[in-house]
Amino acid sequence: MSSHGVADLGAVLDGHARLRWVQLPFAGIEQVAAAGVVTAERVWTCAKGCYAEPVAEHALALSLAGLRLLPERVGARSWGDPGGTSLYDRSVVILGGGGITAELLRLLAPYRVHATVVRRRADPVAGAARTVPTEALRTVLPGALVVYLALALTPATSGIIGAEELACMDREAWLVNVARGGHVDTEALTAALAGGSIAGAALDVTDPEPLPAGHPLWDAPNCIITPHTADTWEMVRPRLARRIEDNVARFGAGHPLIGLVDPEAGY
Repeated sequence: MSSHGVADLGAVLDGHARLRWVQLPFAGIEQVAAAGVVTAERVWTCAKGCYAEPVAEHALALSLAGLRLLPERVGARSWGDPGGTSLYDRSVVILGGGGITAELLRLLAPYRVHATVVRRRADPVAGAARTVPTEALRTVLPGALVVYLALALTPATSGIIGAEELACMDREAWLVNVARGGHVDTEALTAALAGGSIAGAALDVTDPEPLPAGHPLWDAPNCIITPHTADTWEMVRPRLARRIEDNVARFGAGHPLIGLVDPEAGY
């Protein structure tokens, strides 16, 4: 949502004091939260969990593409040397405990991965071998073949992957970000990729976004970038329509709504 969109939403709310419920069309609400629009005076819902399937699918595709050296193979014009890494029976770390993580764990299950989920509270997550609080992030990064980012962007998670976290990752590890670009220190990631301290990064989101032409990440051979297309409008539209239809029915019947937002937590 643009700054104009946030301002327009604020104006609508100011002019309709009796509005009791607001349904936002996106999963990440950092822009409206930062603008102070989301308050406890109303019930707020967003599309979190609504787009989990296509985003988790994209995350898995990005990780497999990196591990199997597909960008190198696509551009090859000669046979090349054997290479690649299998995901089967390896350890992965997933930051975030929401719908994308739940779906990603389901997709990863056939690979028999040992999955550690990092979230705000260490409540168990179905399909994960263990769950740890955010403070323990650096202790679980060593040994992970893939580190997936699938969490909400809040002041507490901005820059959650910086130079120190990247230094904790193995040299063969891949970082996959399908959340928000602001989770990652772009300068630190660029340096880690150039220095070979991690094997690679696969990014559907960047900071800044769009990533400007000429940025070093475009030329990094161990970096895959997709233009925030884990969930295109064609994928999103029917899912959002079902969410709105379901929540309208629930609201009318006085039932709990899906995708409730915690104004204090910011997601």
